[in-house]
Amino acid sequence: MNWQIVKPADIEAKSFEIITRKLQEQKFSASLNALAKQKGVEIMPLLLRIIHTTADFSMVKRLSLSHGAITQGIDSLRAGATIVTDTEMIKAGIDKNRLARLGSRCVCFMTDPEVAEKAQQNNTTRAYAAIDKAVLLRNPLIFAIGNAPTALGHLCELVTKGAVQPALIIGVPVGFVHVVESKAMLESAGVPFITIRGRKGGSTVAVSICNALLRLATAEA
Repeated sequence: MNWQIVKPADIEAKSFEIITRKLQEQKFSASLNALAKQKGVEIMPLLLRIIHTTADFSMVKRLSLSHGAITQGIDSLRAGATIVTDTEMIKAGIDKNRLARLGSRCVCFMTDPEVAEKAQQNNTTRAYAAIDKAVLLRNPLIFAIGNAPTALGHLCELVTKGAVQPALIIGVPVGFVHVVESKAMLESAGVPFITIRGRKGGSTVAVSICNALLRLATAEA
């Protein structure tokens, strides 16, 4: 095979071209149009980056979001939101330049000594204890959870109790234990949300959604 040297930006552009062409096929277009009409928003910027990250076109049917969730995310980022993540990997992958331009920031408490101590004392996971610390931050808050369903479930419980009112929850944990259940909790929590139904998701999906919102917030979609 004759491998050509291609610049990363060209690879990305070509990838988006392929994804867009594929999504215009009839078997996808009906689902896309129905979702966009139902939610009253253009969802292509999110889907392009999610599919680019996963190479999984089933995300068209798995993507679920509340009405106005994308707009809420954009407005919150422009208002200087704090993005709270459940992994250092998500924090590392989020575009820091665009965050800084918007006056926003990203935090992760998974390695915080206080969180580790609280988790040990209360016999919980660090992800669970990290949520308790994060909800004390000032608003607006965007939670990006791509790994720990325990964190997502606990956050939804706190929302239901009125202990926190996030601007947006991106809840896309991956796996087999409590994953589907935690996402169902999110969809019924009464807070703006973006999720991937089923067992699929992960930190890279959370990053792709955050970066899509950042591009939209800086008018670079």
